[in-house]
Amino acid sequence: MEPNTRSTGRLPAAFLTPGSSSFIDFLADHSPELLPGNRKLPEGVVEAPHGTTIVAATFPGGVVLAGDRRATMGNMIAQRDIEKVFPADEYSAVGIAGTAGLAVEMVKLFQLELEHFEKVEGATLSLEGKANRLSTMIRGNLGMAMQGLAVVPLFAGWDEGKEKGRIFSYDVTGGRSEEHGFAATGSGSIFARGSMKKLYRADLTEEQATTLVVQALYDAADDDSATGGPDMARRIFPIVTVITEEGFRRLSEAESSGLARSVTERRLEQPDGPRAALL
Repeated sequence: MEPNTRSTGRLPAAFLTPGSSSFIDFLADHSPELLPGNRKLPEGVVEAPHGTTIVAATFPGGVVLAGDRRATMGNMIAQRDIEKVFPADEYSAVGIAGTAGLAVEMVKLFQLELEHFEKVEGATLSLEGKANRLSTMIRGNLGMAMQGLAVVPLFAGWDEGKEKGRIFSYDVTGGRSEEHGFAATGSGSIFARGSMKKLYRADLTEEQATTLVVQALYDAADDDSATGGPDMARRIFPIVTVITEEGFRRLSEAESSGLARSVTERRLEQPDGPRAALL
């Protein structure tokens, strides 16, 4: 896609030719080398920062998506305050786990993909359609995933047709699964999922759902060294977002810190967290 070198100010012909409503397809046709999955990899083992644990839970009015703030590189902490949860559009969000740099780039491309579709078609994709587009993008990164640079996100949003919050998880090949109730991905996911499995209820309020995901992230950090817990000294707390029929909302620093402090204070009395009833 060569720029127009004349002084007419006109866009290159590629931008003026009718085509697919998919920005990824447009890029693949005209500048495929710009797609993350088409880049040439260096030989040998690539050391890159990795994001870790992302969790999500639905409640009757929507869905909560949250993530810890730690990025690791091998056995080292690469970053303590990385952001792993982003809005995809007004009614959906994506949380990233895996190679941090590639994951953030994929999120930006996904945001552009949804915006491009809306501008071309004059309508937004359904939540199911958004989940499918993300699946295609992950599949395009398979070559890098086989080299150890995997990206495994968690996607959540408000389904305007079904009037409920929904969660979608993925594997490195782009395989997509809808999760019911709650989900987790990343290195601490097994511990976060176990925590939510015992505490989740279908009738949770929004406040209870946000508390649930913070509890799950705390449990993940308790057993997984790559997951960061609330850092009181540095005032670094989990990113917690809520998506309802009113749209995407990220909890403020005060709200997030309040949740984290409340959970931490309770853990001083019950280090293993709240107990579920036996029956």
